[in-house]
Amino acid sequence: QVQLQESGGGLVQAGGSLRLSCAVSARTTNGYNMGWFRQAPGKGREFVAAISWSGITLYSDPVKGRFTTSRDNGKNTVYLQMNSLKPEDTAVYFCATHKNSYATSSYFSTRAAESSYGTWGQGTQVTVSS
Repeated sequence: QVQLQESGGGLVQAGGSLRLSCAVSARTTNGYNMGWFRQAPGKGREFVAAISWSGITLYSDPVKGRFTTSRDNGKNTVYLQMNSLKPEDTAVYFCATHKNSYATSSYFSTRAAESSYGTWGQGTQVTVSS
């Protein structure tokens, strides 16, 4: 069974940067489509970014231009580089695997939907001070 572990969260001042990592405990990440979500206090889980197994990305409007997701399949790791951080980025950040493998039309039409992801990490806290 695939397991996910996020790391790299912490406290940073507004305007700063953090890089989150998501380690995937699988024999290979080939075929896995991955997503990043976040949950702020008192709010629901929000889509942040998605990256297909081949590296095609999608970003939510609030983070577009500031966040970049990438992956290293050789290291079974997915990354979320977060620049120009704002206090409203404060949240617990989660990585997840999409229920569909490879680049299917079903994946591309549902990659921003929380319900389309089946396995989740425990999350890492990101706090941005003003």
